[in-house]
Amino acid sequence: MVRIRLAPAVFAAALLLCDCAGPVESWIVNTRIRQGDVAFERGSLGEAELAYRLALKVDPTNARARAGYSEAETEIAAQQYHAGKLDDALVTITGAQKYDPQSLRLQGLRSEVESAKIKREIVVSNYPTFRETAAGIQRSYLQLKTMNAQIIAGLKKFGYTFNINELNKAIQNSYELNLDVAKNTNRLITFRQLVQSGVPLTEQSGNVSSAQPASLLPLP
Repeated sequence: MVRIRLAPAVFAAALLLCDCAGPVESWIVNTRIRQGDVAFERGSLGEAELAYRLALKVDPTNARARAGYSEAETEIAAQQYHAGKLDDALVTITGAQKYDPQSLRLQGLRSEVESAKIKREIVVSNYPTFRETAAGIQRSYLQLKTMNAQIIAGLKKFGYTFNINELNKAIQNSYELNLDVAKNTNRLITFRQLVQSGVPLTEQSGNVSSAQPASLLPLP
């Protein structure tokens, strides 16, 4: 593991070997940058960001430190975006653009995140409980993987038992799988409609009523 903190003994030795602050600062900056590079290559983005940031505290104009910090922050922001942490991603992007304002990747990522925030607000306005419904649909599709695995297992078992019942079970499971796929597809279509046009004000027993939608905001 790359150590971000400089050992006091090493730092003191550097002071004794240098006649002025300039070489010491240069040594500190270069050490931090090397630590950041190693951490970044290892995928430790947090450590890399910290190392580059400490280098910039000593020399805010260092091009290597600025580039490394921007790259690390860009990767962190992308991870936050993909995790749905849109506000955190924008904060990270803003910090990175302070040192790399011309980065096309940062500009593009900011545009994506801001667009996602707008769409999120529209979806929440149209369908406040969309997360629960989406989670239920995901669980249904995960169950299809289990049924598909059972079909494959039956076919493999037939390959060495030559028991026709294994094929019968596989066929029956395949029929059920097709039915479940059709049901889930219909649920997806309904879910998309609710997200786009708004969920009715009242729902009874899970069935959508004919009441007016809660919102008619269009989803871009």
